[in-house]
Amino acid sequence: MPVLLLALLAFWTGDAAAQGAASFERSGLIIETAQGQQHRFDIELAVTPAQQAQGLMYRQRMAPDAGMLFLYDRPQSVAMWMKNTLIPLDMLFIDTKGRITGIEERTVPFSTQTIESPGLASAVLELNAGTAERLGIRVGDRLVHPAFR
Repeated sequence: MPVLLLALLAFWTGDAAAQGAASFERSGLIIETAQGQQHRFDIELAVTPAQQAQGLMYRQRMAPDAGMLFLYDRPQSVAMWMKNTLIPLDMLFIDTKGRITGIEERTVPFSTQTIESPGLASAVLELNAGTAERLGIRVGDRLVHPAFR
């Protein structure tokens, strides 16, 4: 099969590995609720523009205790969408101190609807859809991770 045809096939089928997907550093993260519960996650870090552009696109599944943390250089208005994202997600918007300032639950795969932070955000944590509700994660809860001191 010619190389161009393989590249087009990878694009059309959403094979991220064949498209040269960005690689991500892994880290541990804890969400501490107002009730004192601690929920541990194994996350990937999206720090560079290429990593942030790739995000969780084309992934067919994610472990229940996994997620992706988008870290920004400075607090900013954040707008995301679900185009090319196959799995529904919860998006948690985070301030500089690691506090959750907003939660967008159960986002719709493939949607081009813009999802915006409810103010300035230093980070966004993406988890499997329904995780926030299942674990009782709310606005005001705190992320424990070296990115937030």
